[in-house]
Amino acid sequence: MDISQIKAAEVKPEVGIHLTRSENAKVKVMSFINLRCPYCKKWHEESRDVLSRFIEEGKIELIIKLFDKEKESLQRGNVTHRYLNYDAPFESLQAIDKIFETQEEWGSLSLDEVAQYMETKLGLSEQNNQEATKAIIEEAGRANVTLVPTVVVGEHIFDEHITPDELTALLNEEFGK
Repeated sequence: MDISQIKAAEVKPEVGIHLTRSENAKVKVMSFINLRCPYCKKWHEESRDVLSRFIEEGKIELIIKLFDKEKESLQRGNVTHRYLNYDAPFESLQAIDKIFETQEEWGSLSLDEVAQYMETKLGLSEQNNQEATKAIIEEAGRANVTLVPTVVVGEHIFDEHITPDELTALLNEEFGK
C-alpha cells in the first residue's frame, strides 16, 4: 500500500460509526472499510480483540468509515453499508461481525439479492445513511484515500498488514503521548 499520497490531516473523526466507552477517548482510530472487501474482513477479524480491549478501557474511539466504492466487486459492500445504524454503534459492530462472517454467502449475489439477504437472513433494516455516505466519500477524496482498508491513527497510516502486537504497541504509543 502506497501511503505517500494520503493526507492523514484530512481524515477527521466527525463522520462514521463511533465506538467508544469514553467521551474523551484520547486516541482516534479511523478506519475506511468496505464490507465486501476480503482485506477489510482480515483487518476486522485480526484487530477486533485489540480494538475492543482498548475501547473497553476507554483509551480509544474507533470510527468506522463505511466507504462506498465504484469497483464492481465492492458494490455489494455498498449495499450492506445501507443497513448499519450510525446511531447504534455497538449494535452496528455486531451487525458488521455477522456481515463479515457471511461474506461468502452474499458476496456473489446481485445487488437486490444482497439487500434481501441483509433483511431476511441477518434481520437488518435499511437506514438513512446517504448524508454520511456522501461525507465519507468526499473526505476520502480530500485525503487521497483510495484503497480499503485504510486506517489512520494520528500520523500513522496502515492497512490490514499490521499484526495485533504491532497494533497494540502503536495504540499504547499514541495513548502515551
